[in-house]
Amino acid sequence: MSLKHSTVAASPLPAAVSSYRRALILVTCLFFLWGLSYGLLDVLNKHFQDTLHVSKAQSGLLQSAYFGAYFVIALPAGLLMDKYGYKAGILLGLCLYAIGALLFMPAASAQSFAFFLFALFVIACGLGCLETAANPYATVLGAPQGAERRLNLAQSFNGLGQFFGPLIGGALFFGGASHLESTQSLQMTYLVIAGLVLLVALLIGRTPLPDLREQESAVQQRSDKTLWQHREFVTGVITQFFYVGAQVGVGAFFINYVTEHWAQMSNQQAAYLLSVAMLSFMFGRFFSTWLMGRVNAQRLLLTYALINTGLCVVVVSGLEGVSVIALVATFFFMSIMFPTLFAMGVKNLGPHTKRGSSFMIMSIVGGALLPYVMGLVADHSSTAVAYLLPTGCFLIVAAYARSALRARPN
Repeated sequence: MSLKHSTVAASPLPAAVSSYRRALILVTCLFFLWGLSYGLLDVLNKHFQDTLHVSKAQSGLLQSAYFGAYFVIALPAGLLMDKYGYKAGILLGLCLYAIGALLFMPAASAQSFAFFLFALFVIACGLGCLETAANPYATVLGAPQGAERRLNLAQSFNGLGQFFGPLIGGALFFGGASHLESTQSLQMTYLVIAGLVLLVALLIGRTPLPDLREQESAVQQRSDKTLWQHREFVTGVITQFFYVGAQVGVGAFFINYVTEHWAQMSNQQAAYLLSVAMLSFMFGRFFSTWLMGRVNAQRLLLTYALINTGLCVVVVSGLEGVSVIALVATFFFMSIMFPTLFAMGVKNLGPHTKRGSSFMIMSIVGGALLPYVMGLVADHSSTAVAYLLPTGCFLIVAAYARSALRARPN
């Protein structure tokens, strides 16, 4: 697949434009759905600490199961789409998402942390399929020069889903109800999600989507480099690994940090504050997508990464109230990092783009590792000290952005 050289994407006919627009709207709905799942994940960390009495390190295994699934599923999903198209990958992803959500019913009845981990792993396998399909698909549904802004726009609705996740979780999981009522709320939440996901799957199954495989295979592009000889791609995969680890780690222990550094703040109030942080994340995506029309995306990425490094230093300092505000602010400046790093990493890969996209999705496994390490640090030292790890990750993002800027032709 080529993001630059597809003649269909470069000069679409009016009928194709309408088809692409309809497809992009449906694909954008997928971004919302996995944002909702991710928003709930950070609330589950604290919920299971309280109800199942697991440690912070053990609760970090939720992120390990969730994002480890991305590493497992990305390449098989890419191979499936090579053979059967994007639509097949999307439908498989939605079905796995629904199955995993339904598994929350027996997991909650058994009150088994291991069962919850398995259910989240199945959900995340579905989301891995969706991301492997939707991220590159969004970039080719239109003119190549608009790929980065189009992906950032679609990802903005991912932020909307992340905003609603903590709101729902805070209201239903920390509402002061009995343990039984909390369990029933958890089951009902994921039952509704399963129904919503299956409804979207039915809608997509009945809607014709552009199949770009023929156009992609028709593009005869010579390349003198192998995939791994593209330096910006290789360093992009490494940087994405650390960035996703930072993003997931920042959210995973958000509620713990807020309740520890803001007097009289309850778990439910902290969950609502997490929703405010996600709202900031969503606004950051919309605003920064607009800003990219005026400021170079790489320069914006460098600026945001340096700002977040400074904010994380304030978080590590553990100042009452002030550090919590700094933690909330990090979400705004994280907003563009994943889609911008993704687009930078796969740009100019030519015939290697689809395989490169799979590896970029596999790098999400960083989110499986860093939260567990942060949990260990938090258990043996403090939650504030654990935020040293995201600080280092944002420095790596800044170094990548600076290197990309220096490599730009004059």
